[in-house]
Amino acid sequence: MTTIDRPVRPRRHRLAARAGLATATASALLAALAGCSGGGSAAHGGPKTKRPAAKPAPAWRTAPHSIAALGDSITVGFDACTVLSDCPEVSWATGTDPRVGSLARRLVKANPAAHSWNYARTGALMSDLPEQITEAAARRPELVTVLIGANDACRSDVRAMTPQAAFRADFERSMKTLRRTLPHTQVYVAAVPDLLRLWSEGRKNPLGKQVWKLGICGSMLRDPDDLTKPAQDRRVRVRERVMAYNEALAEVCAKDALCRFDRSVFDYRFTERQLSTWDWFHPGARGQQQLAELAFRTITRRESR
Repeated sequence: MTTIDRPVRPRRHRLAARAGLATATASALLAALAGCSGGGSAAHGGPKTKRPAAKPAPAWRTAPHSIAALGDSITVGFDACTVLSDCPEVSWATGTDPRVGSLARRLVKANPAAHSWNYARTGALMSDLPEQITEAAARRPELVTVLIGANDACRSDVRAMTPQAAFRADFERSMKTLRRTLPHTQVYVAAVPDLLRLWSEGRKNPLGKQVWKLGICGSMLRDPDDLTKPAQDRRVRVRERVMAYNEALAEVCAKDALCRFDRSVFDYRFTERQLSTWDWFHPGARGQQQLAELAFRTITRRESR
């Protein structure tokens, strides 16, 4: 039987073939590893990396069903009905007097008196706000109103006014306290009123100036007819401190999705007709009515802050 010899390939051909096989194998292995890794792209068949969906911002409700009011003498209607007395029935926030039309009467349709609570205190400072929040938290209100800060500026002298940094720190602490216990409660923050305008309006009444001599807001109202430069500079310093307080309130409130700051309370050009006829300093019933109107506009505004 005749044996047919196969042609023998040159050595260099065999080496090239082996090298080509090794390269192809390595390429296939790399492609497989790339496809199995978490960083694979869609173009190579790899899985896409899913990012967690952003949580939607909580929606502001324009018709809360319960209200807790916090603050100072303005919110308890001090000197609005009788001299040196609180008169919460005319409070802009929770009052029951229909002439005022408080927030509670406007917003809480079902028995407003049973679903609104007033924890404001005459003479309260910003440093007292956390305690009021703790009291209010037990009621689980859907809306908390805050109007405080006038007493921090209304001291016996400008040197006794609460420093801006301390005012801000106390308000930040208050908001943290509120959010720990009431994470879903809405907060309406009214600006500190313009005390310089209060001086310019109240001084028109001779009786009012006599009452101011008893020591009401000495930093602003002392010697109301003194128009010398030192007296004017003193009043400007008080107004600038109030404006700094309002800046702190606005900035801290802006960090909270369920907080609305209302600057209109500072900007509103009230007249002496809206001041108490007992002290020409606190809002009378007409002033309380206007505060309720300003707050109602801000709370029921549908667009974001």
